[in-house]
Amino acid sequence: MENEGHSGTGLEEKIRQIAEQVIGQGPLYVVDVNVRGNKGSRGVTVYIDGDEGVDVEHLARISREVGFILDTEEIVAGKYTLSVSSPGVDRPLTLPRQYRKNIGRTLEVVWRRNPEEGSTTLQGELLDANEESIRIGLPKNEPVVVPFPEIEKAVVKLPW
Repeated sequence: MENEGHSGTGLEEKIRQIAEQVIGQGPLYVVDVNVRGNKGSRGVTVYIDGDEGVDVEHLARISREVGFILDTEEIVAGKYTLSVSSPGVDRPLTLPRQYRKNIGRTLEVVWRRNPEEGSTTLQGELLDANEESIRIGLPKNEPVVVPFPEIEKAVVKLPW
């Protein structure tokens, strides 16, 4: 269910499955997989996050294990570089789990309620998140519930 809405190449999906297998069940999860370049000179990036964050040791272990499987099963043809990192605060939130982790923080959300009307940008405190929607507290207004399918983009706004 968490992977809904992720499109990508077959190669990206294979790499995602390998990374999810390496991580297993627990507090860490795959946010995204990106493959750039052409056969023989590809860059593969796997973004990992965790319910309580992710540290360098986690990333190093996952990188070693994913790299080993990619090499032994020859998943990526030719030369490639593998990078396993956390998404960083400038990357948009995509999974319900990421929203739950950021409850209490200020978000900027581009909301498209109706395709004919265009988008609205909201900025406020993330009050709640579940599998279907988020609830944002807006200054001087009632909180707003925004369903995930209507979120075009959401990023954490840092206080500086």
